[in-house]
Amino acid sequence: MATLTTSSKRPYHIIVFGATGFTGQFVVEEVARTCTEGPGGLLQWAVAGRNRDRLEKTLIQAADALCKPELKCVEVIVADVAEPESLAIMCKQGFIVLNCVGPYRFYGEPVVKACIENGAHCIDICGEPQFLEGIQLKYHSKAQENGVYIIGSCGFDSIPADMGILYTQNHFKGTLTAVESFLTINTGPEGGCAHDATWQSAIFGFADSASLRRIRKKFGHKPLPTGGARIKKRGAVFFTKEIEQYAVPFMGSDPSVVRRTQRYMHEEHNHCPVQYMAYVGIGGPFSVVKTLFAGVLFWFMVKFSFGRGLLTQFPAFFSFGLFSKSGPSRKQMDGTSFCLRFMGEGYTTGQDPSLGKPNATINTEITGPEPGYIATPITMVQAAITLLNEPHCLPDKGGVFTPGSAFARTTLIERLNKHGVQFSLKSGQ
Repeated sequence: MATLTTSSKRPYHIIVFGATGFTGQFVVEEVARTCTEGPGGLLQWAVAGRNRDRLEKTLIQAADALCKPELKCVEVIVADVAEPESLAIMCKQGFIVLNCVGPYRFYGEPVVKACIENGAHCIDICGEPQFLEGIQLKYHSKAQENGVYIIGSCGFDSIPADMGILYTQNHFKGTLTAVESFLTINTGPEGGCAHDATWQSAIFGFADSASLRRIRKKFGHKPLPTGGARIKKRGAVFFTKEIEQYAVPFMGSDPSVVRRTQRYMHEEHNHCPVQYMAYVGIGGPFSVVKTLFAGVLFWFMVKFSFGRGLLTQFPAFFSFGLFSKSGPSRKQMDGTSFCLRFMGEGYTTGQDPSLGKPNATINTEITGPEPGYIATPITMVQAAITLLNEPHCLPDKGGVFTPGSAFARTTLIERLNKHGVQFSLKSGQ
């Protein structure tokens, strides 16, 4: 692919769509911080959304927060998911659209369609498996024909998990066959929470889980081969020495995204697929009781429209403060960090995975700032910067990709290391 050079017909490297949203405003700030990282050391960009006044206000807020008055002059594009013509006009002006408008199950497809039809690559921060896999099923061939890259889950869901598995594989001297990950999130004295847009995505995702099964049936995939010993599933709640606290299965999109990447790497490059299980730490015994109660209540209420209405209307109450309509404050975000540990096992070079138990282990780790609104903008923007600067390292044709399948041969991990999302080898090989 040729270098992505702006012109009068396509003047912007990046367009941030949904810039006035809670996450979008932080993506705007992150793009502003990386203006020297575009092709040739210069990044041309614009913001887009439904309301010009709100977009201009977002730019003023970013200018004040970063002490960059020049941000007030960034171009504003008015576009609305309900108006396909406005999306087409937006997509024709940029090389990459950073789509921050969610929940994606309601608002994502028109953006993908407009990008493919008008030659703009699309990067999102979706954590909704139904949307991600449905888009791959419906649009992969068309995106391939048009040479357009649609790369989903480029936020905290799921760049750390997906690229973390590839990082662990690359540092394992032999055949890595299984990995467990353990996520811990540490908050400061101000505490922490997430914005209710994520909560809404979870509500409607769990309520419509049957559609994901239907989508997967339509793919008609054969089961991936299992190299070596089969990974054992942990319980619904368990104490783990790896993080010295109780843990539960991670209910986000990471397992889905990692499986899709592993399938791609196996089918396209004949790599041995890695089995993957993801868990998240929840704390001590009191947290276990609270989590179980909230989980049972959530599962019951999402089954009914009345229950979903209550969950949507009162996120802080039903999530015990984990989600709120106002989202976290900047002080809360500044005091929050994450650690994602990977515990892998496999077979050293020369050992046959079909014979006996794994004979080698490896532990890697990713650490970073607050995951939802600091790390997510970093990973999203660096994914775009990588696409702009290293298009020759992406898959030969366009299509709908996971982060791992798109960026496996790029320097994305090195770029993230420079921006505070740190990948490191802790022990083992």
